[in-house]
Amino acid sequence: MVEILVFLLLLALVGYIVLKLTLAVVKWLAVNTIVGLVLIGLLNFLGVTNIEITPLSLLIVAVGGVLGVFILVLLSLV
Repeated sequence: MVEILVFLLLLALVGYIVLKLTLAVVKWLAVNTIVGLVLIGLLNFLGVTNIEITPLSLLIVAVGGVLGVFILVLLSLV
C-alpha cells in the first residue's frame, strides 16, 4: 500500500514538472511569434521587404524570434 502511494506521489510530481516545462516552452514560442509577426508586419508596411506569412515562415519566426525575422529578410532580398 505504501509503495502505491509513493508511486502515485512521484507520478504526480513528474506530471507537474512536465506540465510546467511544456507551458514555459509554449509561452516562449508564443512571445517569439508575436514579436516576429509584429516586426514582419512593420517591415512589410514600411516597404522594406515583402515577406509572405506562410506556415514555414511562421515556424522560422516562432523558433528564431528576431533572428528568424532577420533570416527571412535576408532570404527575401536574395
